Amino acid sequence: MARPSLDQLKDTAKEIRKDVLTMLSEAGSGHTSGSLSCVELVVALYYYKLRYDPKNIKWPERDRFVLSKGHTCPTLYAVLAHRGFFPRETLMTVRKRGSILQGHASLSTPGCEASTGSLGQGLSISDGMALSARMDFKDYRVYCLLGDGELDEGQVWEAAMTAAHYKIDNLCAIVDLNKQQIDGWTSDIKNLEPVKDKWLAFGWHVIEIDGHDFKQIMDALDKAEMIKGKPTVIIAHTVKGKGVSFIEKNAPGYHGTAVKKADLEKALKEIEEGLK
Repeated sequence: MARPSLDQLKDTAKEIRKDVLTMLSEAGSGHTSGSLSCVELVVALYYYKLRYDPKNIKWPERDRFVLSKGHTCPTLYAVLAHRGFFPRETLMTVRKRGSILQGHASLSTPGCEASTGSLGQGLSISDGMALSARMDFKDYRVYCLLGDGELDEGQVWEAAMTAAHYKIDNLCAIVDLNKQQIDGWTSDIKNLEPVKDKWLAFGWHVIEIDGHDFKQIMDALDKAEMIKGKPTVIIAHTVKGKGVSFIEKNAPGYHGTAVKKADLEKALKEIEEGLK
């Protein structure tokens, strides 16, 4: 896929954030702050790195993306809509009965590779997909986005050990390290540090970046593809609720809460003007 300009990617990220805020406000519920922290990561994957065909969603050679932190599916839904997997107006049906856009990532959504939301399972699923590629002599790659609070789950580390043992080098994990989870700061709930050293100890190649810097994200994705003999993890430092001041200041409060319609205009204006 051709390398898009940084300005194009930044403009796309703005549109994705506005769609996330609007669809969740319409639904009256949903995981706002965690969805906003991973926008650049998902945009970079779908606009730069992944191989896929929206008109042939089961194309055997496609790359796979597993959203392990499945509650942040509004970002994935918005990106899939923008990339042509389903009409953009469908976004306004999120979390409604009968919609193809459920409250957590689901196989009912065109382009979604796995049903997730019970945290800790996505990396195991990704291990299986990546090993299947090897067994079927396919060259597709698998990308898995994890939350940092999700790293509290023991199954993540079982999957990490498995990936290193089998030298699954067509697998790239990405940790959305926004340093907060539903109950507060990760350092207070269960301290993750040193995150980098943990992944190194489990036998992974580690790349550490600013998760809102498109150049760093794209460079990291390129480097990951060159690593042979071991899986790669990209530790992406992000801000929970990125782009909206009152969400950034109270990110846990918006973990499962939508912006009220009375506050939506203010939030959209901040996104458009570019919160620093």
